[in-house]
Amino acid sequence: MKNLTAEERAAIAEIEVTSNILRLTTRLTRMRFAAISKMTDTHWVACAVHDELQFGVNVGDELLIEATLCNQLRLARKPIVIEHASLDPVFSEHPLPKHHGFESYISLPIVFADGTVFGTLCALDTLPRKLENPETMELLSIFTRLIGTTLDLQRKTV
Repeated sequence: MKNLTAEERAAIAEIEVTSNILRLTTRLTRMRFAAISKMTDTHWVACAVHDELQFGVNVGDELLIEATLCNQLRLARKPIVIEHASLDPVFSEHPLPKHHGFESYISLPIVFADGTVFGTLCALDTLPRKLENPETMELLSIFTRLIGTTLDLQRKTV
């Protein structure tokens, strides 16, 4: 876990609601995998995971940032929403959904007050899911602000 500091791990663990946020994310989206990640220039690191899908990503697992859709989010700072990857005009030919076998995916940035992107709140499933609705996006945005504010406060007190 070279890209995740002890302080960041502790702060995420201190967010008592982290596991509830991930569980609520899966219930809200009807997807079976959700994670909070940290992103660096080179890596995506799993900070917290709720995996009913048996997707195989565990806390501390790292992926090269180029091997994730989150890399696009880090650069654009806008959510990525895919309801049905194999039918999506942008993602039907994208190698990542095919390689990892998912149809639905959503990812929102976790941003500090100074604009720095810490990571993402993301969810995915092998089945298509209806995601494009204002209530879902609003609740997931609230979750990311809660996580970002908590991590930002912890970062400023170290």
